Amino acid sequence: MCGIYFSVGYEPDPARIEIVRHRGPDAQGWRVFTTRRGPVSLGHRRLSIIDLNARAAQPFKAVDGDEWVTFNGEIYNYVEIRERLVGSGYAFVTESDTEVLLAAYRRWGERCVDHFIGMFAFVVWNPREEKIFAARDRFGIKPLYYTNSPDGLAFGSEIKQLTGLQGPVNLLNHARTYDFLSRGLTDHARETMFEGISQVAAGEYVSLDLVAWKPGDSISSTRYYNMPHGVEHGLTMQEAATKFQDLMEDSVRLHLRADVPVGACLSGGLDSSTLVCLMTNQLKPRNRSVHIFGVCFEEKEVDERQFMDTVVSWTNAEPSFLYLRPDDFESIVEKVTYYQDEPFGSTRILAQWYVFAAAQKAGIKVMLDGQGADEQMAGYHAGFVQYVNHLMRVGRWMEIARVFIERSRWHGVSLKTQFDLHFMHRIPAFIRPLFEAFRSHLPLDNEDRWLNSELLMPFRDRRGGSADGRSAQVEPYDLDELCQSLMRTDSLGHLLRYEDRNAMAHSIEARVPFLDHRLVEFCLGLGNDFKMSGGNTKVILREAMRSVLPKKILLRRDKCGFATPEQRWFRTHLRGFVERGIEATLARFPGLLVEHELRAMTGQMLDGKRPLDWRVWRVVNLGIWGEVFDVRQSNANSSLVSSGQ
Repeated sequence: MCGIYFSVGYEPDPARIEIVRHRGPDAQGWRVFTTRRGPVSLGHRRLSIIDLNARAAQPFKAVDGDEWVTFNGEIYNYVEIRERLVGSGYAFVTESDTEVLLAAYRRWGERCVDHFIGMFAFVVWNPREEKIFAARDRFGIKPLYYTNSPDGLAFGSEIKQLTGLQGPVNLLNHARTYDFLSRGLTDHARETMFEGISQVAAGEYVSLDLVAWKPGDSISSTRYYNMPHGVEHGLTMQEAATKFQDLMEDSVRLHLRADVPVGACLSGGLDSSTLVCLMTNQLKPRNRSVHIFGVCFEEKEVDERQFMDTVVSWTNAEPSFLYLRPDDFESIVEKVTYYQDEPFGSTRILAQWYVFAAAQKAGIKVMLDGQGADEQMAGYHAGFVQYVNHLMRVGRWMEIARVFIERSRWHGVSLKTQFDLHFMHRIPAFIRPLFEAFRSHLPLDNEDRWLNSELLMPFRDRRGGSADGRSAQVEPYDLDELCQSLMRTDSLGHLLRYEDRNAMAHSIEARVPFLDHRLVEFCLGLGNDFKMSGGNTKVILREAMRSVLPKKILLRRDKCGFATPEQRWFRTHLRGFVERGIEATLARFPGLLVEHELRAMTGQMLDGKRPLDWRVWRVVNLGIWGEVFDVRQSNANSSLVSSGQ
């Protein structure tokens, strides 16, 4: 895991790679070339994980070729690819996956990415041909940002490496800011919240020839990977569970490849517990245990200590648990915002920060985490909407009754609430009053009048699309559509950014075995009933892990996952912090929000007169981000022509 930088046209500036020293404290590399388009710079900060020898340092040059590479990530199947390339005559001089990546590029060209199981963002430079090839992994686990103007083109691992290149002032992108404030969306489009800085989309690469292309010309990317859609495997539940377990175990095996200590994040839920148990099974023959890290709270509604203790007892893992309090969060929020690059939608990111801080203190350099499981297996409870819709379409009314009963029993969602959610809008309006007795509550006020400013109104009716052109606001048809949406736009992108930045801020490589593309493709090809059944989520995971997980975890139906007691803290210990944050945001971005509406909504939430949701935190963190990066208001008209594609 590392930090990379590449530029053409801009004056060589090693400070651009030094900015991300935290991503690679073990070594720094820098190379400069002269081209017809001006100087080319390659920079690298190294976090040594595989082949710790200096011979594997980057930028790395091909042994018998002209190409150089600066690479961030891991190619987990590098051993297998290396064996294939040795068989075709390639002579390796290191034991690194970096050399394997570059050799694969020389062997297969742009299609080398099809051969990789891993997470990666890299730039290959051929000085003789003056060609650039930049690629990002299938799901965007590793970041790759760029800015392009007539002055130059630059790629970097973090946005902060590129600020200042596109102008002396950091400007606010109003379209992306609206997406964040209204729906909590970030990392769903190529554009970022910084005007003029974009990202290479997940599953895409950029290929440029400086003979024909120059900085400032448009950049077109090529999509090399598309997730499967609407294809079912036709397996029985037992066959599917066996296949899932095989894929999961192989993914964990590959993700354990490292020449440094490996640990794991543990929340006490299904996903992280699965990883810890599978890691234990694979490390036991080597007489090694898993060092796990988690956070606890005095507030019992979000404390998962009992479940974490169950996993520790089951696996004999080495635990490091820490208790967090409100003062811990207030003291680090500006620092975390700096490392995150863009605003983040929940204080649970602050809890995750402390997990990686504890791992760093313990000397761990690689951590496995469960990101991506909920997205591909419909693990969020909101997915019951799509599941019940599917059951209604196929007329499975007894199964719908089972869903209602088990959700009421296990999740605390009343029968009246479920009836209202799934059926009330289907009843003709003229007889709807007859069913009022079955309604459990009035709909929440979702008008968001505080967003009806002149600066943001132009974006209210626009559909913020994903980088591959899929809409982020089209209601998913069923669980297959929901999983596709979560993987592409609504969820995965920002979770991966949070993970990457929190881990790398502490010089730790975060690995996500659930995002082995072989496993993802298998899960996306499973039907609705493999994901939900009655009140159960992630059915295939539960079936596959029956002999792996302790029963208390296997039968767990609630969902928490590094949650924090936001509602209680915001209304008590952190109320002053929230109120000051709202005012600071209004002062920094005048005219962006409707002030009296925002103050009224915030007051009602903090006073307990309406549910307190994440909208308040989004506004507070937007102001903190603006202060940390000195972000100014841009001309709204310049954002109107931007589609986010």
